[in-house]
Amino acid sequence: MSKMHLSLRQLTTFREVMRSGSISQAARSVGRTQPAVSTMIRTLEDQLGFALFVRMQGKLTPTPEAHYFLEECEEILGRVERTERTLSRISTLQAGKLKIACHPAASSVFLPRLLTRFLLDKDDLELSLIMRSSDVIEDLIASQQYDVGFAETPAPRASIAQVEYDLECVCVLRADDPLARAPVITPDNLDGSPMAVLFDEHNTAVQTEAAFRASGCRFNKRLELRTFLPGLQFVAAGVCVMVCDMITAYSYLLQTQEPARLAIRRFRPRISNSVSILTPGYATPSMASRAFIADLQAAVEKMQSDIEDSLQQR
Repeated sequence: MSKMHLSLRQLTTFREVMRSGSISQAARSVGRTQPAVSTMIRTLEDQLGFALFVRMQGKLTPTPEAHYFLEECEEILGRVERTERTLSRISTLQAGKLKIACHPAASSVFLPRLLTRFLLDKDDLELSLIMRSSDVIEDLIASQQYDVGFAETPAPRASIAQVEYDLECVCVLRADDPLARAPVITPDNLDGSPMAVLFDEHNTAVQTEAAFRASGCRFNKRLELRTFLPGLQFVAAGVCVMVCDMITAYSYLLQTQEPARLAIRRFRPRISNSVSILTPGYATPSMASRAFIADLQAAVEKMQSDIEDSLQQR
């Protein structure tokens, strides 16, 4: 038995004939001529190997087989129509899945604010968002378990594509601290002052201590943290000062209600904190991923601009 090659047009035309009971009415519904519809029905019958209609005195009477075939057509066409609607929502980013892994600095304010805007008109887009350390995010992206990662920049590897941003760290201190009147803070200004820093192995901690040592100043590490976020509260309480990453400082600015309790100032020598947008190196990103990445890139660039404006105003 040879294979049948039925087309969606044939199925749609047959369904319209069954619904209307008329070749002429079906022709109008599908936008074809009456002879074309008649020919299509005869061709369909030849392919199926049985009659769909009994033709008597110009009237079509469906056969029992036609009613059974209509049920199959309705199921097939219904699934096709549902698929078309789903694909349409995907093409407009209304549907799909997006899995994002984010490091702690951006997880409390920066990324949730961005995602809130991103999801506003995407009711059927499913989102999975987790916070993990940067080294864990690197492995999640390399193994293609997540679509997008936002983390501190890892060493290059073929299984990860990355867009890097070299962000400068800033000094955070109480707004009523006399040092807040200075536009730039240096190790000389903080000689012996209690500091909050990250754990010893972190790149920012290494750079900060090296800056103090190079200036001949005493580095007074009072608090060792895993992330800079809790350090904001310690600084506000007057427990310490802090040279922290830009994202943490920007998150504070986004939530600040005047009058601000903390001041953000430029720190020199420059302390670098590089972050990257990570995607799987061996996978093609989805449309939703690409759209989110574009928004994330714009948000990072806006943050850099806003922080620079804030520092220039001092």
